[in-house]
Amino acid sequence: MKMSEKKFEFKTKKEKDWLIGLLRSEIVELTFIKKDGSERIMKCTLAEQKIPAENAPKGTERAKSDETVAVFDLENNGWRSFRWDSLTNIEFELGSLKNA
Repeated sequence: MKMSEKKFEFKTKKEKDWLIGLLRSEIVELTFIKKDGSERIMKCTLAEQKIPAENAPKGTERAKSDETVAVFDLENNGWRSFRWDSLTNIEFELGSLKNA
């Protein structure tokens, strides 16, 4: 489902934690509106095993913001950020179910 015309509302810590948790385990395609008003689609992750070693987070952590999130952009091979209030779409693959 594409919701480009309506922004997602990530206001609570629980909602933000859900997306951060998803980013820590999966590749997520986020669509958001950039500061200049243009739409941006970004395949990104926070899953350490999916980030090249040379770009892995270092021991020192940047100051956290309640308004933005830093993620690794897999197509541009670098760290980028998005604003919570600019998200318009989130897409991700569900893992496959295996027979026991």
